[in-house]
Amino acid sequence: MNTLSRLYLIALFLAMAGLFPYSCSAPQETATSKTPLATGTPTPVSTATSTPIQTLAPAPTSTPPPTSPATPPPAPLPTPTPSPTPETFRAYKYRVVNTFPHDPNAFTQGLVFEDGFLYEGTGLVGKSSLRKVELSTGKVLKIREIPAPYFAEGITIYRDKIIQLTLNHKKGFVYDKDSFESLREFSHSTAGWGLTHDGKRLILSDGTATLYFLNIDTFEVIGRIEVRDENGPVTKLNELEYVNGKIYANVWQTDHVVIISPETGKVTGRIDLKGLLTPEEANKADVLNGIAYDAKGNRLFVTGKYYPKVFEIEVVPE
Repeated sequence: MNTLSRLYLIALFLAMAGLFPYSCSAPQETATSKTPLATGTPTPVSTATSTPIQTLAPAPTSTPPPTSPATPPPAPLPTPTPSPTPETFRAYKYRVVNTFPHDPNAFTQGLVFEDGFLYEGTGLVGKSSLRKVELSTGKVLKIREIPAPYFAEGITIYRDKIIQLTLNHKKGFVYDKDSFESLREFSHSTAGWGLTHDGKRLILSDGTATLYFLNIDTFEVIGRIEVRDENGPVTKLNELEYVNGKIYANVWQTDHVVIISPETGKVTGRIDLKGLLTPEEANKADVLNGIAYDAKGNRLFVTGKYYPKVFEIEVVPE
């Protein structure tokens, strides 16, 4: 057996044992098959040098598209203004501080204190007047008669002028405060009862529950309020006085003065003036009417129609 046959048998054996690839066809002669198999240490299989992997530079980070500016936070809500404290009602009584003489024939419709003197408007047709009165003696220092057919009513003093209403003629008069000289007349749209002012507006009553605010120069109505207490509208509002931001009003045919909020019309207080006169004095007098305030001295004065006295009073809570 020659060498080639011997090699063929060995390869066949190895193939049958699964250690070498086997081909059913006869081996073909090739250049490599002529090379004898090396014995001993097998020829190492050459390892191809692998191409080194190229490290790629990191892809540039793409710049994100510009975004619109962030929406600014909403502006803080304004701090709510606290609601004003609800006005509470108080009942008052009085203490007489002093008394002064008063003309018992004066049918008092309006009363004002100014520069140490009382100014008084009196009513009734044919007996109406405007007066300047000395407080300590009750002496009438100056008088202007208001002729028929006028029934004079409430008065107020604004700067150097006295303003006086009439009852049913819807007419008012303006006088110089010092001389009582007539300066002008004006019309008002309702009956005239009481009159005062708050420094900016005239405040007029007409015997109803409504108070009217008038332009102090043109006398046009620029506002109104309805006066109400816990029982509803308060009617028969008569003589008026503005005292420390409140409106004081006589309620006709009663012994009461109500204290009114000029903003809301709510009655915040009521002064019971019952008992000012003795029974004998009360028999000759008419109703309580007339309020005057001394702002400099913080004094409050009250009187009435045909009252023999003017009373300086202190208002005290019941």
